[in-house]
Amino acid sequence: MYKYLLVAICLFFMVFSCKKTQSSTLENQDVSSKELTEKETSKIKYDDFLLDDKTQNLIVDWDEYIQIQEVLDNLKKADLSFIIENKEVTIATLKDFKKNIPQELNTPSIIARINVFETKFLKLESLANLSSTSKKELMLSIKDVLISFSNLNLQMNKKVEFDNLNIQKP
Repeated sequence: MYKYLLVAICLFFMVFSCKKTQSSTLENQDVSSKELTEKETSKIKYDDFLLDDKTQNLIVDWDEYIQIQEVLDNLKKADLSFIIENKEVTIATLKDFKKNIPQELNTPSIIARINVFETKFLKLESLANLSSTSKKELMLSIKDVLISFSNLNLQMNKKVEFDNLNIQKP
């Protein structure tokens, strides 16, 4: 008789200890908390280097740079649609970005910055497409992408500035 009573009590605790509604509520909160807002992305602190006029003139025909710059402007507004929806287009754009560098800017230091940017951008793309990515991870990845692009701009500015120096040797 004690065995049946003990089994009944154990079954009672097992049945009523499961909280199915709480787990579904937590899943809904995780999905909604991954959504970024423009206000959150505008709080990202980094040094944003813009291109000088002379560098701007060199990249006028570099369509991939202009396209990536537009994507990053949308990224600053918390718009991840290009990254999430167009995996093939993203990869093709990054490939052409590296391939079509203007001749004046085609140096190892700039190619290295492009490789870093490409790596950070692909990491962001993979994190944005994962359902288990937290908002904090996504924000850090966005910051890394913005910093790497800013460093690319800085390196291009330095290259153009160095090329325009007229150093006279004695």
